[in-house]
Amino acid sequence: MLKGQLCTVRHLLTADLNAFIALANDLPSRGDYFSQQFKSPEVMRREFMQNGFVTDDSELFVVEDRAHHIVGVITHFKSRTPTTREIGYRLLEPALAGHGYISEAVQLLVDYLFKVHVWHRLELLTAPENAGSVRIAQKCGFTAEGVLRGAFFINGRYQDVSVYSLLRPEWERRRAAL
Repeated sequence: MLKGQLCTVRHLLTADLNAFIALANDLPSRGDYFSQQFKSPEVMRREFMQNGFVTDDSELFVVEDRAHHIVGVITHFKSRTPTTREIGYRLLEPALAGHGYISEAVQLLVDYLFKVHVWHRLELLTAPENAGSVRIAQKCGFTAEGVLRGAFFINGRYQDVSVYSLLRPEWERRRAAL
């Protein structure tokens, strides 16, 4: 469990599963930047029972507010190289956008990944016009690297994706400056 001032980042519990599935599969909350594809509740339950959404390739956490409501999801997963992990996140309660939950969750996860693992590089991918996600990357010390043109197919069209990265030495310098 990773605890911040606004939120807690923790693994999903069996007691959370039904609420989590409903939130994760809520199409209106997916907005313009998240795929409309989703897994059936049965598949999600089976995967959870098999591994709790934690494997060598990926690890899923829920983001919980101080009142213990699930407000988001954050994950890290295998990327293109063995020393890199990609971080993905989604705010499940659109009315909470801009309140800092996901920024804090990303920072908590970044700290965890660099403290506990040997990863050298972390990545965030976001739509260039997704101002909230761009702000999260910047607040958490990620550097814009470039755009992958037409890399994602979301909402019936190919969309560009901006790549942001944070290297271990950059994270160490930020930590030392605090």
